[in-house]
Amino acid sequence: MKTPARPVLLPALLLLAGASPALAETHSNLQSVKVDGTSAWSGTPPITLQGVLLTDPDEMLDSTPNFLPWNSGANQFRMGGEWQVVFQAVDPGDRGGTTCWMGQNYGNQPWIHDSALSYANAAWVPEILRLNHDPETGRAFRKGDLIEVTAQRCLFYGGKRNINEAHELSPDADFTMRLVAAGQGLPAPEALTLADLARVDDGDPSTSEEIFDPTRKTGGEHYQGMRVRLNGLLLLSATGWDPAAPWASRFCRVTDGANRFFNLRHPRYSLGAAPANRFDAIGVLSQESGSGTQGTNGYELFVQQVLPQQAPALTIASKVVVSWPDDQGAFELEYSADAEGTSWTTVTGAPQVIGGATMVLLPPSAPREFYRLKRKN
Repeated sequence: MKTPARPVLLPALLLLAGASPALAETHSNLQSVKVDGTSAWSGTPPITLQGVLLTDPDEMLDSTPNFLPWNSGANQFRMGGEWQVVFQAVDPGDRGGTTCWMGQNYGNQPWIHDSALSYANAAWVPEILRLNHDPETGRAFRKGDLIEVTAQRCLFYGGKRNINEAHELSPDADFTMRLVAAGQGLPAPEALTLADLARVDDGDPSTSEEIFDPTRKTGGEHYQGMRVRLNGLLLLSATGWDPAAPWASRFCRVTDGANRFFNLRHPRYSLGAAPANRFDAIGVLSQESGSGTQGTNGYELFVQQVLPQQAPALTIASKVVVSWPDDQGAFELEYSADAEGTSWTTVTGAPQVIGGATMVLLPPSAPREFYRLKRKN
């Protein structure tokens, strides 16, 4: 088990200890994929990445300490406390974002099955405090902060390469976060529709309509790890629209009404009542393929804000209607500000013959003038 607290080693001390220096990496390189969606990254940790924090540390997963022993497999896969954030590239020429994750009960993974390799509650708490605060200032990290992450480990799972501890308790596996600029601000969300992420459903449940592009120029890969605005959604079911539910149950399906479908994930705070009509959603485009061997599907939006689409307001304004019998000959309408004046101007609105009457419709903004008819030559 880790000790409850330990000093933060500076890079110079790490070099004295013989550790390799961390190399700067880009999100686009780290998240590059092969044709099956698995990682194409060929680098070697330690690495550093910079980006804007898109999520608060407590809005995706519940880090509350909950140690559970392996107990002969009775607690298999039960991870207890979990922690996760996403940060997005800001450097010119870089694109995408990266997820950082860690869990408490690594020992409950079936290939580990050893309680001694899980964090006890007393050891887990300082780990979370360490990750939630800048080591130099003690300031709590919040979304919108510009941060730098140094990773000693990173594994591919679920369609993306995650910064993590590779299920190790050793301090050598720690990743660290430091504050570069507080409150730099969230990036503007890129606007898209379901047509950018999914094809029309072909009715075959054995196929996936999610758009996967290994070049990352289109589809879910193009937006993965980034803040987006997904427009024109209809919620298919309110099941999962619940901030108190666990991660796996905060899951919803939406459609655009044109036979395209997509997944949403609700945060751990209230978004209000489930939308009954069309809405837009702002959040982080993520991927959860559920596999370590393929990553061509499982794209979803982690929702952070909902914007209901209201029907446009109708403006009904009164108009001035000037009319005269159509059987009286050819006339044109003139107006003047003075009924006794000598200056009269022809009304430019085209007259219409309706029901035996010649009519001219004047807009509500037209000044209230005096009108007369002048026989056409």
